[in-house]
Amino acid sequence: MYVCAEKNVTKMIVQMEDDLLELYMTGKSVRYKNISRNRTLLEGFVLAVKLMERVETVGELRQISRLHYEQLKYQYSGLSSVRLSNRYVHRLLFEEIEGGVIVRLIDIDDTHYGNKR
Repeated sequence: MYVCAEKNVTKMIVQMEDDLLELYMTGKSVRYKNISRNRTLLEGFVLAVKLMERVETVGELRQISRLHYEQLKYQYSGLSSVRLSNRYVHRLLFEEIEGGVIVRLIDIDDTHYGNKR
């Protein structure tokens, strides 16, 4: 488990599992090969995480239009998402905990809009 936040600054804390951390730190991941091979998606993922680390609350993500932040419903109830790129349907799914102060990154998904590839 990786936790990223600057000390003595009230910013959101972003936690991510090992596969996502590997992708974030090195740009490569066995689990997320399709993201690591696509420069647009990889850059979108890294930018989304950096933007999450810079804001103080999850509500501020709504103000960043490129992310298209939304709280999800139905089978994804309890999760939120941000878009990795405007060209693709891939979204970063995450769980908000502790009043929106800590964000736990869950997965990168390309199916929650019904994409039936």
